[in-house]
Amino acid sequence: MLNRIILMGRLARDPELRHTQTGTPVASFRLAVDRDFKDRTTGEKATDWIDVVAWRQTAEFVSRYFTKGRLAVVEGRLQMRDWTDKDGNKRTSAEVVADNVYFGDSKRDAEAGGYAAPGGYGAPGGYAPPAAPASGAYAPPAAGDQFAELSDDDGELPF
Repeated sequence: MLNRIILMGRLARDPELRHTQTGTPVASFRLAVDRDFKDRTTGEKATDWIDVVAWRQTAEFVSRYFTKGRLAVVEGRLQMRDWTDKDGNKRTSAEVVADNVYFGDSKRDAEAGGYAAPGGYGAPGGYAPPAAPASGAYAPPAAGDQFAELSDDDGELPF
């Protein structure tokens, strides 16, 4: 069977880090995930509010580096949980158990309100080519010499 979920959304509030009785870290947070389509009557995109729980190192990572409004990519599985409310009624909740959580934005974007700089690649904060290698580091072959002969090639394939 396959139970795999990948979500991208903004944290609705700061993650809450707790520890089990045995000391295992667990973080819970809620993601606001926009739907891909607009409502015909309002013309606005609806938002789904999805509960996420992360355990162990992932929980510590999320609680340390993510805050309300940060864009996060969550990879995990859907889990159904039965519980009883304060009035004694049986309830069922769906939550995502996160295996991995990634940054969906840069720290600079988050500090600037969560949006990338306008103007695309040429804008400040956009794409920048990698720096040139330091002196003494690897250098590409001279122009016209893109391939080198193998001295010990016996013509046999390795598989």
